[in-house]
Amino acid sequence: MPRMNNRNMAPAKITDFGGTIKKLVKSLAPYKFIILGIIIFAMGSTVFSIVGPKIMGNATTEIFNGLISKLSGGAGINFANILKILIMLAILYVASAIFSYIQNVLMAHVGQKYTYELRKKIAHKLNKLPMNYFDKKQTGDILSVITNDVDMLNQGLIQTVPQLVTTVTMVIGIIIMMLSINFTMTLIAILILPISVFLMLFIVKRSQKHFENHQKYLAQVNEQVEEMYSGHNVIKAFNVEEKMLNGFQKENEKLSEAAWKSNFISGLMHPLMVFLGNIGYVVIAIIGGIFCIKGKITVGNIQSFITYTRNLTNPIGQLAQVFNMIQLSVAASERVFEFLESEEETETKVEKVNLNDIKGAVEFKHVKFGYNPDEVIIKDFNASVKPGQKIAIVGPTGAGKTTIVKLLMRFYNLNSGEILVDGKNINNYSREDLRTIFGMVLQDTWMFNGTVMENLKFGRIDATDEEVYEAAKTANVHRFIQTLPDGYNMEMNEETSNISQGQKQLLTIARAILADPKILILDEATSSVDTRTEILIQKAMDKLMQGRTSFIIAHRLSTIQNADLILVMDKGDIVEVGNHESLLKKDGFYAKIYNSQFE
Repeated sequence: MPRMNNRNMAPAKITDFGGTIKKLVKSLAPYKFIILGIIIFAMGSTVFSIVGPKIMGNATTEIFNGLISKLSGGAGINFANILKILIMLAILYVASAIFSYIQNVLMAHVGQKYTYELRKKIAHKLNKLPMNYFDKKQTGDILSVITNDVDMLNQGLIQTVPQLVTTVTMVIGIIIMMLSINFTMTLIAILILPISVFLMLFIVKRSQKHFENHQKYLAQVNEQVEEMYSGHNVIKAFNVEEKMLNGFQKENEKLSEAAWKSNFISGLMHPLMVFLGNIGYVVIAIIGGIFCIKGKITVGNIQSFITYTRNLTNPIGQLAQVFNMIQLSVAASERVFEFLESEEETETKVEKVNLNDIKGAVEFKHVKFGYNPDEVIIKDFNASVKPGQKIAIVGPTGAGKTTIVKLLMRFYNLNSGEILVDGKNINNYSREDLRTIFGMVLQDTWMFNGTVMENLKFGRIDATDEEVYEAAKTANVHRFIQTLPDGYNMEMNEETSNISQGQKQLLTIARAILADPKILILDEATSSVDTRTEILIQKAMDKLMQGRTSFIIAHRLSTIQNADLILVMDKGDIVEVGNHESLLKKDGFYAKIYNSQFE
């Protein structure tokens, strides 16, 4: 159903920076040797590039001395020495480029492999989470973790690890090379660093909250888009396109504003660093000229030192960008790890289910349940169902009908009481084994990407094609499937346009028939079909339910008149029990519901 109001998303704020870093490092342990290689290659590439300006300065000194010598009547420029220097430079820069390429390839491999494994863990985790987790979380929030946060983590790994190593190596290496040229000039140049670091920390602090808001509003926009897409029919039916668009526009404006502020503030980093670098460049040029005149430094060393001075501000600016990326990556990591560490469904005692031994007797004893502990909706539910009985559960909306079957299949745990199948508490079975007993047809049809045949075999993969055909015939859908393009081999999905909702319902019924469950649950199974089709399905269902315990949840009381037992629910309790005729004679709650439908 489309959203008509804005729901707040949890902000991507880092609550435990150190703890998240430890988890991230631990999760990267399988790649430690590759990461070590990345660090070595990144350092090697940086070291080679750092040595270059010093050697280039030697070439400048050689040319300068040669010119002076030529003017004084000497031998002039020694081109052989210059050629050697240039060859050495070429070797260094080629080696730097090769090391950099290898480091990038290795980092890309780690990033892709890590996120592949991470998504696999997330997909596995989804199947282990309890139903109440999805009740408390929003679709957009979960999708944001799986897509945006994992992508952000991938980008952070690929960018920050090599850049952090390169930046630190660059700063240390440049300072060492500057000290080897002139100690006094190095001290002057280093004085710029505290100012740069202060500006960097100031800007990072100011931009952090905007980056967090950017992640939060991005999740909200994703949720809006997902809801507008999945609920477009309802949106058009109620003519609320403008309202939904306005809601999206507000969220999009918040996202745009947060993105603009974060990028604007973080964008100040580079021009400020360039400004400080230019000031340092002027000061160093003047002092270097004075030292050169006094013979304390060569012309080539001045050139090298000025190059190092200009290069020193670049890694400081890059360091700020790395810190920003680390902030985003850690925020994304925290959300991913929080998801992966969410409490899973717990199993109690485990007994293997032998389907051949299941008779289908079901008993509810003083069942009490609420989706929230302080809001109990099933107060004291008691019912005894014999094997093979056809049980209808009726009552007004919100009476707890669907909740009962969800509890039966252990989608949720009881607050108190117990549910027995053939005299055994369902908690003694694993959920996987327990659910092999049941076949379920829901009011909301669901089809996945695949052929019609694959969809029908969903509950019983080892079924033969002939068994599929028989199930389809029983559900009165075989002839319809034959009229489809490619018949049983037609590709379909949830958005398949040439199959109506009623026809999808028939397919889901055929799927349940093929699964041949011991206990059948029909939750408004005929709600999406016309009266004629309903009659055909009802006949098929009667055949299917013979000798099989069946629970039928229905609003249309015409579909359950031949039920063995009707449980009438209201506000979480059974208020009446009996068959159709006896309940009408009582002229109670059931009779009022029935008469209201047929007045």
